[in-house]
Amino acid sequence: MRLSNKNKRAYFVLLSPFTIFAQSIKLETIILSIDTYMQEKIIILDFGSQTTQLIGRRIRELNVYCEIVPYNKFPQGDDSVKGVILSGSPFSVYDESAFKVDLSQLRGKYPILGICYGAQFISYSNGGKVEPAGTREYGRAHLSTFDKSNVLFKDVRENTQVWMSHGDTITAIPDNFRVIASTDKVKIAAYQAEGEKMWGVQFHPEVFHSEDGTQMLKNFVVDVCGCSQSWSAASFVDTTVAELKAQVGNDRVILGLSGGVDSSVAAVLLHRAIGKNLTCIFVDHGLLRKNEFKNVMHDYECLGLNVIGVDASEKFFKDLEGVTDPEQKRKIIGRDFVEVFNAEAHKITDAKWLAQGTIYPDRIESLNITGKTIKSHHNVGGLPEEMHLQLCEPLKWLFKDEVRRVGRQLGIPDHLISRHPFPGPGLAVRILGDITPEKVRILQDADDIFIQGLRDWKVTDEKGNETTLYHQVWQAGVILLPVQSVGVMGDERTYERAVALRAVTSTDAMTADWAHLPYEFLAKVSNDIINKVKGVNRVTYDISSKPPSTIEWE
Repeated sequence: MRLSNKNKRAYFVLLSPFTIFAQSIKLETIILSIDTYMQEKIIILDFGSQTTQLIGRRIRELNVYCEIVPYNKFPQGDDSVKGVILSGSPFSVYDESAFKVDLSQLRGKYPILGICYGAQFISYSNGGKVEPAGTREYGRAHLSTFDKSNVLFKDVRENTQVWMSHGDTITAIPDNFRVIASTDKVKIAAYQAEGEKMWGVQFHPEVFHSEDGTQMLKNFVVDVCGCSQSWSAASFVDTTVAELKAQVGNDRVILGLSGGVDSSVAAVLLHRAIGKNLTCIFVDHGLLRKNEFKNVMHDYECLGLNVIGVDASEKFFKDLEGVTDPEQKRKIIGRDFVEVFNAEAHKITDAKWLAQGTIYPDRIESLNITGKTIKSHHNVGGLPEEMHLQLCEPLKWLFKDEVRRVGRQLGIPDHLISRHPFPGPGLAVRILGDITPEKVRILQDADDIFIQGLRDWKVTDEKGNETTLYHQVWQAGVILLPVQSVGVMGDERTYERAVALRAVTSTDAMTADWAHLPYEFLAKVSNDIINKVKGVNRVTYDISSKPPSTIEWE
């Protein structure tokens, strides 16, 4: 590939360890422009904390680009790196299995901020002491004292609340370090290495409950690291469209559409870059929401996309017959999707690229740094080696709310952009137990009543504007439970199915709280489902948050 001098772009090779179809596609080298990352970034070294992704979210909210990489995979020689953050970890620094990194490769070259385990590791590896706390320190605390002159605490309020979550504590710091903040119970709540741009905080500034946590992160990435806060949806669209043109050229690209926000935004982004050279394939596995296949096909036609629709529901139902294990369901759906998709893709004989709408949380949940899978995503691994195409993932570094901002920047209608996330395996992971067409019919009918009810119920937001419950909720759906219960309908005893309503609030799906829907709304939805959906006589509401629960039940 020859690049014009006008663009003056530096390029590097990136092979993602989390690629969609990691086991199903013979990958070629993917070329990405450093322009995509606005020529400056913060690197977050992931030591396995559940809140590592929240660090990334907070930094992105500051319009600063960042990447989360494994603790031992720092991108050496990348001139766009402006600073480094060390995350928390489930390990203790003195554990034999603890993740460790050679700080001499970073120290003095980049500003460094250690968070929780990261702070403990910096201190411990330089001669400080870390010991088990008398009791696990978890929850709210307040910085009773802190050095107001330190750049890390610029514009931080007196006695500000922070969030602690650790079983160990720093009991002594190296001689050339100094304490810059304390709480009533934690003497060394924050420190700085004398004469160096290196800090450690025992608390979690990325967590919502740390009141001035975002301000502290801003002080680090903007004031210390010198990031310009120029990363935005508009800049992402401009650089990514140019990037896609350079990456794909005149090649034909196939995109697997799901009807969701992610694949839709990826499709419009690619369409803007390569136009008619994009062909989209939308596979109906029979597990979509009620009338969704027809409605989504109409939406895509209105966007000017070239879409091939395939009804393969009969095949999916046959292959899922009798299967109850959720992981097996996902694998079967993934396998069948590739078979159906591949059959259609082979009709496009000159295609060289496969595009997908993978986003950051998909890859994070499928494999974290500890090597433990939370759950397999339909578009991340576990599929047959059949498709020999190069991979194109224009949204792979974005969180869901960022994808929506990009979609609005592209001019995609709001009814598409504001759609709730929907799992790739569809209703298969909302039916606990085996899958049958009758169960899907029951769930589709119940889900349609719930979702339409959320769309119709008017409320007033915090700014006094009229909106709907649907727009206040991040994700909602109905779960068909593998139980039956006794009921009375029309003076007759019934023994029918129970369903659970699920609705959560979130910003990025990494954490979520159950939505506090009005009792009057829940009563109406329950009544409508029981009266109108044949086969259901009981409705429950799921009030668990993530963590410890996940948003989907399977």
